[in-house]
Amino acid sequence: MTEKDYPVVLVVGVRQCHAIMVDMTKNIIRISKIVFGTFLLALSVVLFIIPYNILSGGVAGIAVALEPFFHYDTTLVANILVVAFLVLGLIFLGKQFVADSILSSFCYPVFTTLISLMNIQVDVSAEVASIYAGLFGGIGIGIVMSVGSSTGGVDILEMILAKVFHIKLPTMVMVVDGLTVVLGVIAYDLSAVLIGMLSVFVSSYAIGKVLSLGQGNAKSVQVISDKLPEINDKIQNVMSRGTTIFSAEGGYSGEKRNVLLCVVSQREYGQLLSIIEDADPNAFVITSDASDMHGEGFTWEASSRM
Repeated sequence: MTEKDYPVVLVVGVRQCHAIMVDMTKNIIRISKIVFGTFLLALSVVLFIIPYNILSGGVAGIAVALEPFFHYDTTLVANILVVAFLVLGLIFLGKQFVADSILSSFCYPVFTTLISLMNIQVDVSAEVASIYAGLFGGIGIGIVMSVGSSTGGVDILEMILAKVFHIKLPTMVMVVDGLTVVLGVIAYDLSAVLIGMLSVFVSSYAIGKVLSLGQGNAKSVQVISDKLPEINDKIQNVMSRGTTIFSAEGGYSGEKRNVLLCVVSQREYGQLLSIIEDADPNAFVITSDASDMHGEGFTWEASSRM
């Protein structure tokens, strides 16, 4: 190696160090989300679901629904079910998915046991407990799912079914958890089922909101204009957003025109409209909400790992 090669080696070394630091930061954030999300789920189970016998869906809901028949420790059974569903994930979703879920599966019984030992009492009505159980549990599960992992519970089954039937994950969560709650009508009364359905609705809503954070507030914009080259240039150079131009034909006139397609975040939408207005006040603009984006500039880790 000559002295001339030293600057090149230095640059390569710096880039490698930077890449390693970036990867370490991503892993730390990822692990922190899994641990925190699992803690919220455990909090939901120990403080609300088990003490108030809420038919909430998930492993805790199944344990509560069947307890009157078998008279077991609901916390112990819930932990056993977590392990069972983890095996199911290994069979249907592969080793990588299970590896990502092991941390949550390990933390869940640890957190539920520790929180139980703290003997925290929450004195609220069953309806309020159901709402908070769904809220804490939904946010926790959503955080874990947002990084492509699972809590090792029924959400593994829900992720498998969502993938097979191409149904949005929050919708599948509501369906599966709803069926779990209905199971409880055998051992409990209708009022218990209605209270449980309240928890299921809040949980699925919270999961959907968490999963849509950072990628749901976007607009898909189509533009038809005589000044399309100018608009396209400003979007790419001023906003640093990609565009797609495709050919279209007027249904009545048969005239061939180009249409520009661009996806921008909510905060960029006003800037985009200003660019279009300045270039062509008569431009025809079609805007729709975009809730599921993949690729550079938009992140959707959970779906990409399913």
